[in-house]
Amino acid sequence: MKLELATQNDFEAIIAFYDDVTERTPEMATYARWSKGKHPTVEGIRAYIDEESMYLYRANSAIVGAMAVTMYQGEDYHAINWMQQVLDNKVAVIHILAVSPDSQGTGIGSEMIREAIRLARSKGMQAIRLDALASNTPAHKIYERLGFEYRGMQHLYAQNTGWTDFYFFEYKNKKI
Repeated sequence: MKLELATQNDFEAIIAFYDDVTERTPEMATYARWSKGKHPTVEGIRAYIDEESMYLYRANSAIVGAMAVTMYQGEDYHAINWMQQVLDNKVAVIHILAVSPDSQGTGIGSEMIREAIRLARSKGMQAIRLDALASNTPAHKIYERLGFEYRGMQHLYAQNTGWTDFYFFEYKNKKI
């Protein structure tokens, strides 16, 4: 299995996938705090597809994983003390990474992150970063095991959580 770029033809299946993940993932309310219609949003997913940043991971034609990988970072990332100081358009950022509840714990999420790293390398990115809620300790452990380092925290507003703490991570391998 490999990541594949999502198209508008995948839109309805992607929405159904995220709704399923949000509704059936154990401890969703504790760790990621996603909620149907609030995060990830229909508008956000459509925008990721339109900018060719939405990727799918399939098994037997069914979506078992999805994420967005942008080839730029937003302003929320500016306040963090990064290992590498690079331009916003030289940073790949992983967003809304999700694995089907039926496939969680099988290594698909880790493989998706490794694929995102390979994708960033192929596009000439100089850094790869991501953020997660401070409460999402299972995700933090996975990120750190895969070579990401905690770089700082910000108290930010998100539609699904209100004001909350976000942890920011950067891939440690300077030459991604």
